[in-house]
Amino acid sequence: MLLVVNIGNSNIRFGIFKGEDCVHSWVMNTKPYKTEDELFSQFNMTYQNYGISTDDITEIAVGSVVPHLTYPVRKSLSRLHNVRTVLVNRNTPTELLSASPQMGTDLYANVYYAHKKYKGTKIIVDFGTALTLICVDKNGEVRGAIIAAGVVTSLNSLISATAQLSDVEMRIPKKVLGKTTDESMQSGIVFGFVSMVEGLIDRINTELGEETYVIATGGTGHIFAPLTNRINIYDRFHTIKGLRELYLNHLAQHA
Repeated sequence: MLLVVNIGNSNIRFGIFKGEDCVHSWVMNTKPYKTEDELFSQFNMTYQNYGISTDDITEIAVGSVVPHLTYPVRKSLSRLHNVRTVLVNRNTPTELLSASPQMGTDLYANVYYAHKKYKGTKIIVDFGTALTLICVDKNGEVRGAIIAAGVVTSLNSLISATAQLSDVEMRIPKKVLGKTTDESMQSGIVFGFVSMVEGLIDRINTELGEETYVIATGGTGHIFAPLTNRINIYDRFHTIKGLRELYLNHLAQHA
């Protein structure tokens, strides 16, 4: 089976694929940063908890936007499985057009999988450490992207910069107008971000002169996707599916 690893700024997501199906997936915190030995032990313990044998993994693909974690993660996985890891990134050849050389691996994987999976012009909204929207048309031309502070990033910034606001549970409030401080903060974060995403999608559609198909992904995407009709589908595995496609492209290039 193929193990796909997405090293992000907040989390590392793992996905084990049997063919096109992701049969196991889990997430671990990126911070605090860990050594190769710590990662080795944590990976091994996770496999035991999920009943996964290291011998089941015969291929490993890694995508990363955290350079100083890339090596220790790859090295610990190679030790654990005795398998060479393959790093996929913006330089992995695809049929995408006009992709920026500065594009992060996660954005590249998002836009490539959307191009392979869905028809027409697509927007991929990733609710991660950063909120990102990236657009690709039916011909595989990347039309551009938007990057803003993510949901949790914004909430943490609000809490750290104010004297009397404390951490709150990330959940959907019953009403827009909150009666308590917690409800008011939840409304501002949840409904505020929904409104921003809707507004950005509308602006993109106006700029392009067409209606786009919108895919949402990312750690908090499941909270926001049901709150708007602008999002057509939510797929929490969208990014690692994209990394898998990049890995398959890499194999084809080196066959």
